[in-house]
Amino acid sequence: MNEIKEDFELAKKAMEKAYDPYTHFKVGAILTTSNGQKYTGCNIANHGIQSICAERVAFVKAISEGEKTFERMVIVGGTSVEELEECLPCGYCRQFMSEFVGQDFKIYTEKEEHVKEYTMEELLPNGFGI
Repeated sequence: MNEIKEDFELAKKAMEKAYDPYTHFKVGAILTTSNGQKYTGCNIANHGIQSICAERVAFVKAISEGEKTFERMVIVGGTSVEELEECLPCGYCRQFMSEFVGQDFKIYTEKEEHVKEYTMEELLPNGFGI
C-alpha cells in the first residue's frame, strides 16, 4: 500500500501541470505498467471539443513508448491539490482504457482521504467490445 500512497503524491504533482483555464478542475494520473514503469498524465483542456483527460494522456505516453501491459492507475482531481475530490475516469476514458487492460485492472482514487479501489469491470460493466 505504500507504493499506492507514493503514486498519489506523483499524481498530485502531475495534477499541478494540468491546463484547464475554463472549469479550473485539474486532474493528475499515474499509470503503472506490469514491469513497474510509471507514466504521468494531466488533463489538457481547450475551448473546442478536443480536450484530453489525464488518464488518456498517461496511456498514450506509455503506449507510444512501447508499453503493452498495465497494472494500475491512480487518479486525483479537484480545483487544487488542497481541494481534492473523488475523481474517476469519464466514460470515454473508461472505454479507451478497456482496449488495453483486463477486467481486473485496478483504478485508485481518494474520497475524504480514504483510498478507494475499483476494477475496470466495476467502472465499465458492459463496455463496447467486452
